[in-house]
Amino acid sequence: MDTLNSLILILVANGAPVFASYLFSHRQSLPVDLYYRLRDQQYLFGETKTWRGLFASLVMTSVLSLFLGYSVYFGLMIAALSMAGDLLSSFIKRRLKKPSSSQFLLLDQVPESLLPAMFCMLVYDLELIQVIGIIVIFIIIEMALSIVLFRFGVRKKPY
Repeated sequence: MDTLNSLILILVANGAPVFASYLFSHRQSLPVDLYYRLRDQQYLFGETKTWRGLFASLVMTSVLSLFLGYSVYFGLMIAALSMAGDLLSSFIKRRLKKPSSSQFLLLDQVPESLLPAMFCMLVYDLELIQVIGIIVIFIIIEMALSIVLFRFGVRKKPY
């Protein structure tokens, strides 16, 4: 059950910013990098990585964590690690000169699912195969949900 709940929490941590963007449009959408550019003239993370999305992930994942019988701390860690992985992939994409919101298969999914899955492995003694399973299933679900959310107008682009 910890494997399934971990997967659900990771999906919520990654989906909350998308729904916050849909619900609030451009309100409270200050980028996490505060528009800072590095020497390559690319933003540190990009304008779609916002404080609104970060807070949405932290709040929604923490609330769901309590609902599933885990602590707020556990939910905060899942969300924080997921968002750290998401920021890492955005940082790498900016260095590769990929535009904000561009899609890069596996780089967009692995860091944001691997970091929290590894945390779950430590906390709940999950096996490595379970962590790999979480990541693979996360990738499949995220890609499928991306298409569905695009069709319903929640996402601006399908995967």
